[in-house]
Amino acid sequence: MYRDGVDVSGVALSRPNGKPEQTVDNHETHYRLSLLTGTSHYDPEEFSRPRLSEVITDLLTGSDPEAMHRAWLTSDVASGFNESIYYPYTSLKYHTLLVAALLDNYRAGYEFADLLLVVDDTEEIVPHRTVYTGDRFALRIDESAGGNPWARLGSRPWRSWASAWKRLTAHPLDVNHDKHDMVLDTNLRRIWSWSTALQYIEDLETRRENA
Repeated sequence: MYRDGVDVSGVALSRPNGKPEQTVDNHETHYRLSLLTGTSHYDPEEFSRPRLSEVITDLLTGSDPEAMHRAWLTSDVASGFNESIYYPYTSLKYHTLLVAALLDNYRAGYEFADLLLVVDDTEEIVPHRTVYTGDRFALRIDESAGGNPWARLGSRPWRSWASAWKRLTAHPLDVNHDKHDMVLDTNLRRIWSWSTALQYIEDLETRRENA
């Protein structure tokens, strides 16, 4: 009942309207390009075709919906692919999580205009509605913030990440003292695609952890 509408909503969050055109010359694969490096995130040496097939099958065929949600949240493999070859910086992983969050809210009777981007503590994972989790904070799409920082998504689905991020009632980053947070916050105020922005957070936080 909701599948077609929620997929359209998810697409609208990360891709522009109109006929798609190839935006990066000579990149015609579903391997995602990283905003940090400009190169493909996917490492074919790390995941052979049989291993890749096994991992993707596990992501798609589990019997426990909550366990599947957590698997997508922590999947490195899903991070390696884009939503469309026409939009190589988008993220299949975060597109899927966004669609799942929208679907869960729509099934509960809420409309897009009711929904919020909510900042949670990192250990707070709301089944199907958390769309990002890291070592410092988590993000979810929900109709209630429960006292946490929040911003309304808007009246309709569209590429509006930067707008929502700017309107959060409080931010989870230490932009006054941490240079990594300054860079992250500055760029999150420029990125409009939702799946691209969420993937950028993951990529930069991973680089921070490994520094």
